[in-house]
Amino acid sequence: MATLTAAHAADRGADAALTDANGVTTWADLDERVNRLVNGLRDRGLAAGHTVAIVAGNRREWFELAMACAHGGWTYVPVNWHWVADELAYVFDDADVTAVFVDARYADQVAAALDDDRSARVELVVGLPLDGSYGAVEHDGRFVPLDEVVADGSPDEPAEQRLGGPMFYTSGTTGRPKGVRGALSGNTELAPDIMQLIAASFGNWLPIPGRTLLCGPAYHSAQWAYSFLPMVGGSSVVMQHRYDSAEVLELIDRHGCTNVHLVPTQMKRLLDLPDHVKRGYDGSSMEAVWHGAAPCPPKVKAGLIEWWGPKITEYYGSTEGSIISTISSEEWLEKGGSVGKPVETVEVIVADESGQRVGVGEEGTLYFRNLMGMGFEYHKDPSKTEAAHLEPGVFTTGDVGYLDHDGYLWLSDRRIDMIISGGVNIYPAEIEGVLAVHPEVADVAVIGVPDDEYGEQVKAVVQPAEGVEPGAELAERLVSYCREHLAGYKAPKTVDFVDEIPRTGTGKIQKRPLRDPYWVGRDRRI
Repeated sequence: MATLTAAHAADRGADAALTDANGVTTWADLDERVNRLVNGLRDRGLAAGHTVAIVAGNRREWFELAMACAHGGWTYVPVNWHWVADELAYVFDDADVTAVFVDARYADQVAAALDDDRSARVELVVGLPLDGSYGAVEHDGRFVPLDEVVADGSPDEPAEQRLGGPMFYTSGTTGRPKGVRGALSGNTELAPDIMQLIAASFGNWLPIPGRTLLCGPAYHSAQWAYSFLPMVGGSSVVMQHRYDSAEVLELIDRHGCTNVHLVPTQMKRLLDLPDHVKRGYDGSSMEAVWHGAAPCPPKVKAGLIEWWGPKITEYYGSTEGSIISTISSEEWLEKGGSVGKPVETVEVIVADESGQRVGVGEEGTLYFRNLMGMGFEYHKDPSKTEAAHLEPGVFTTGDVGYLDHDGYLWLSDRRIDMIISGGVNIYPAEIEGVLAVHPEVADVAVIGVPDDEYGEQVKAVVQPAEGVEPGAELAERLVSYCREHLAGYKAPKTVDFVDEIPRTGTGKIQKRPLRDPYWVGRDRRI
């Protein structure tokens, strides 16, 4: 049996481990499929230390593949399926991907990426079907159906099981996304059961074993952590392919879901449901609701607490640092605006610009130390890794804030240029880099402006090239150009035109005078 599924398969093999719109995988089935996947993929050349990419929506096979990687010693890159071919080819190259697992829904953009010279290292393309079809990748000479890999693989327990784990890509302030290689990214010197220790820590916050509802994309590090890790601990996972508020309520009641992770946009959409839909929701099984990824409007959070009860916990964290602090419903009602107290395994350090610690209540850059020794590095970018660290093991993600006299953490600013829209981090530098080379653009700045549903939306402020007429037609061309080169959610929703982009004497864009007029009269919390 595979190490991480053995006990669950032995104790309750007939129970559901994974549930999606197409069916159920029991613990016994999961254990056997993981064995077959590890053995079958090894037979096709995957060796410990190799990196694979998973381009798929929320489906049972996603978790089967992730679990197989955890036993085969393979690093897996959970890929954002919104990405276009250029973005995919970049990641396949940067991560040294040798195998790609692709959902038929996204076969077209993956097929285009595989035609790019940057994808030359890819030796194996495994298709996950949709209604019996694999899409454009089926014609690639490296293609094999997932079911064939499973059928060919031995059901016997894989020999020499080695730890594998995820490497999430996060966009940055200087353009292209960077891989975050953490303690679980694939240290093949370790056995898979080390992951059970990490999963056990979630038992302090979630009912494990329980039944997790996954209603956000598994490629997001938080959604992965709040579904895959509880599964390692014995929780079953019920998943939506795409978010639907009414279905969330129906799935909770139908499957007796005990916990869910939400972002503020989802919380608002739940509250906006018609009253008759909300009245039909029982929800008695739900024990723990976690939310993060973006600031939540107080009215939305208070409304959900009133409806669902004081079972909502907010956390502050990042791909680099995992969970840093938490605040319960009861605490939030007393300390609204705080992101809570640091968790026991994290030390928060507030430092001034010289790196010296400041006193209680004083604002500074926030640095964090994981007391379990779980650090990270940016893949192939030692300079970025060094810049993020105050000293070995002490890092920042660019936020500014302070600790109050009661030990609660408050955020007040961002040192890094970032937009959070619908819980997704969007980095203006990446969009500016695309627009800057457009022949009709002389200069450009990308900013975040208020959006009642998503928190922020992307706006491009453009200085047209000499002789170019600003207006709706130019804006449409620029947005279309962005969509050709970037995932749709990164494309500007609106474009403003100015005579000149304000810059400092050293050439740095002055974004505050561009951004501030849109935030007048609003309580903006990062």
